[in-house]
Amino acid sequence: MSDEGNFTAKEKKYLEEAAEILKNGGLVAFPTETVYGLGANALDEKAARKIYEAKGRPSDNPLIAHVADFEGLRPLVSRIPENGIKLAKAFWPGPMTLIFPKSDLVPLGTTGGLDTVAVRMPSDPVARELIRLAGVPVAAPSANTSGRPSPTRAEHVFQDMNGRIEMILDGGPVGIGVESTIVDVTEEIPVMLRPGAVTMEMLHEAVGEVRIDP
Repeated sequence: MSDEGNFTAKEKKYLEEAAEILKNGGLVAFPTETVYGLGANALDEKAARKIYEAKGRPSDNPLIAHVADFEGLRPLVSRIPENGIKLAKAFWPGPMTLIFPKSDLVPLGTTGGLDTVAVRMPSDPVARELIRLAGVPVAAPSANTSGRPSPTRAEHVFQDMNGRIEMILDGGPVGIGVESTIVDVTEEIPVMLRPGAVTMEMLHEAVGEVRIDP
């Protein structure tokens, strides 16, 4: 797969095929700039359940909804706090997941039963194009079975997921190999829930005070 967003006719065909699988409730593994993600329609509770089954992951563990642009965020959340806007402007697209109060559109099966939703805008062109073509937010934890290392190549996904999912989009090796930083912006002072590629210093620069979840 081209990583510049200039896709060949063959690559476009694969992306369209993958988007159709997502629309129809299936699972597709795809590259992001951090690790390979295991994607399903974030608004389809049955599809979300398939992710948990494929990974062998507890279903109370929330999934991150991936969007292609800022407009994709609005329907998923009931409000966008000011710090959420600041962090999104500073780090999207990129390895930053933000937690917002969820809208009724997002099923509890995607959020692990919580009334918040985790959202990220990946910078990988393959990921963004796939989400755009699918026309839905894509829930995508790392494409490995629980307890295994996060995959940075399509062959890692194949070793773990062959026979469990409908398709793997090969975007070559991905860069960071560390999951996204997760920050909860539902409170007045943002709270870092998971360290990752965006560091605490970078967060301080963007919004000032940030707490670390104990």
